Amino acid sequence: MTPEKLDAVVIGAGPVGLACALEIQRRGLTVTVIDKGALVNSIVGYPTNMEFFSTPELLEIGGYPFPMASYKPHREDALDYYQRVAASEKLPLRLYERVTGLRGQAGNFVVETTKGEIAARAVVVATGFFDVPNPLAIPGADLPHVNHYYKEPYAHASQDVVVVGAKNSSAKAALSLVRSGARVTLVVRGPEVSESVKYWIRPDLLNRIKEGRITAYFNTVLNAITPTTVEVTTPEGPRSLRADYVYALTGYRPDYTLLVDMLALPLDENDLARPPIFDVTTHESARPGVYVAGTVCGGLATSRWFIENGRHHAQLIAQALALQPAKANA
Repeated sequence: MTPEKLDAVVIGAGPVGLACALEIQRRGLTVTVIDKGALVNSIVGYPTNMEFFSTPELLEIGGYPFPMASYKPHREDALDYYQRVAASEKLPLRLYERVTGLRGQAGNFVVETTKGEIAARAVVVATGFFDVPNPLAIPGADLPHVNHYYKEPYAHASQDVVVVGAKNSSAKAALSLVRSGARVTLVVRGPEVSESVKYWIRPDLLNRIKEGRITAYFNTVLNAITPTTVEVTTPEGPRSLRADYVYALTGYRPDYTLLVDMLALPLDENDLARPPIFDVTTHESARPGVYVAGTVCGGLATSRWFIENGRHHAQLIAQALALQPAKANA
């Protein structure tokens, strides 16, 4: 028996992927959402009790209210909200299933996965960027005590922890760690803590550095990581920093192996960020029938799109699919 051909497969079960699926489904089209991890997998990976910078109404999808007693939601609030939206819309989900390829053409695609194949007329890519850390590219970067994702500080009390980076995630991690009893060293490639760090976090970090609770090295280059140290070059010369644990919070990037090798999406090579080429009115990529949504649209420029502006891509994509009756009803 030939499997049903869906109108669309959404790759990525994050907030934007869910928004795309529910908008497509509301237009009477068939859809499924596939993700190699959990529902809203990136938020699952955020630090425990992390506070969003956005207010609740900017995170809402599908017209579902995000009621909050406090001004800004935390990670756990968002997990509960998006899970409830997916359940309320009865969105078909295929979780812990990795996409491995895409063959065919618009109207007649086959999405290849680790668990089989899915026939679809269109594909929406809403995979974000949180799953692929920017590499350190130094000896020892793959040692087991080096992590690109910070969760919580409690396991590091009375330990030497090196935090690499000077933006919001590294600033918050350093502050959380030192307040939980870790001995924290901050290693920064640039001359200062980034001006982009939120206005209520940056002064706190600078004051902790000034009073000596956090040791900071600026204009410093990482050379290697050993089981017990981080080897760096500072403006004053080489140093060996004690490190029981290392958080390399140096940012993330889209999964170009998926975008280019598996989905064959053409990129804008004239843009240093190497984003997928797409029509801004429909978000259809340069591979007809494949659409892009959310932060993946920005390529390496991961700050171009967030949940609050990327969620609006869903309506553009759903409308474009609904206006293609030959594909939707063939």
